[in-house]
Amino acid sequence: MIDRRWISLPLLVALLSSGCACYQIGARTLYRPDIQTIYVPMFPSESFRPGLGERLTEAVVREIESTTPYKVVSKEMADSTLSGELVADQKAVIAENGLDEARVIQETLTVVYRWTDARGNALRDPLSLSLAPALSADRINTSSKYVPEAGQTMAIAQEEAIRDLAVQIVRNMQAPW
Repeated sequence: MIDRRWISLPLLVALLSSGCACYQIGARTLYRPDIQTIYVPMFPSESFRPGLGERLTEAVVREIESTTPYKVVSKEMADSTLSGELVADQKAVIAENGLDEARVIQETLTVVYRWTDARGNALRDPLSLSLAPALSADRINTSSKYVPEAGQTMAIAQEEAIRDLAVQIVRNMQAPW
């Protein structure tokens, strides 16, 4: 007698090997299959606070490497470029005590960025993933609050805002459904 499992095994292999040749599974399906590498130049900063552009660039590179299938490489080896600029850094007092001392302060950072292929064509339509207007560059704002009386510092608020900006930028690199 022939075991039915041996007959069904070739049939199962044939079924699994047929279908879409470009089908991908897992997190890779969220990202463009035609892009493998990204060049991320230093984000310039218009802020008077030193180091914000460098810290934002480092956060974006870390986020790309840890959450996407893309690899950050040099300009010569990249098939796409993610460039941006920190265009605004604002600090505002949200709450004061009876002596007009700041109790809660909000730090707001604004970034303009652009993701292009090697030929300079935009890789993502801003309207496909967000409510941003159809511009050649996206603009992202993020805010972080801190309480000086509780021992929090501006550096902590900036780090939270920078991390949030990096996450938003990398999430916007996902392919539209």
